[in-house]
Amino acid sequence: MKGAARLDPGPATAPHAAPRAWEASDPYAAALRAGRGPLFLRRTDGWLLPLDVERWCARADTADLEVLDRCEGAVLDVGCGPGRLVAELAARGRTVLGIDVSEAAVARTVRTGGQSLRRSVFEALPGEGRWDTVLLMDGNVGIGGDPRALLARVADLLAPGGLLIAETAPGDVDERAQVQVVDVTDGHAPGTTFPWARTGTRALLRHAGAAGWEGAGQWRSGERRFVALRSTRRASSSAEPPNNAAVMSSQRPRNPSDDSAVADR
Repeated sequence: MKGAARLDPGPATAPHAAPRAWEASDPYAAALRAGRGPLFLRRTDGWLLPLDVERWCARADTADLEVLDRCEGAVLDVGCGPGRLVAELAARGRTVLGIDVSEAAVARTVRTGGQSLRRSVFEALPGEGRWDTVLLMDGNVGIGGDPRALLARVADLLAPGGLLIAETAPGDVDERAQVQVVDVTDGHAPGTTFPWARTGTRALLRHAGAAGWEGAGQWRSGERRFVALRSTRRASSSAEPPNNAAVMSSQRPRNPSDDSAVADR
């Protein structure tokens, strides 16, 4: 995938009844359009996890740049949000694609100069089995509520020996929960409930080890924590079709028309 200037968005996926959790959340879309919060993930027991919308909508910061300096080859940013990392890599002349289930996130990524596609990581994606680096930043290791399933999916996306860089949760945490995106200040209805995970460094390394990944580094930048993992999947001479078996209910598309191929705009 090295050197490609444009990325084919790939085939549209079949419709499903369940909505995309992030896209269905009006508070999330409104916050991205405004570029600010407050915004939270709320568990069913009422506990709130603040979401750093202002940082996501700003330019890549020092911690982000350190991550991007470690990226290899063509980069896929899973859950790219408003696209600060995609835009920075594109400005460096790198081959990069962001994916996100939120239409507002994809639109903002495109406006900042990045290529982005409205799709879930568990749907068919361009370049499956050929990406050199996959990013799971800003807590996106929690997508789908099952870190091992997500690690398996990322392994399918990466080229043999490819690199995963994930941002982990503070502390020794390894939890699964049903959550909603909420804005506690302005009367927005909460978003759809969906499964999420919070995974610290030790827990992620444990899950990765069980799945056969190799550790490639871990570091901190301020209060943020990161892990790099190396895929041990071997090259196959056979074609590798998209892996749709692991599609999770919180990540399914509503309609093939939602598969916005904005990467070619």
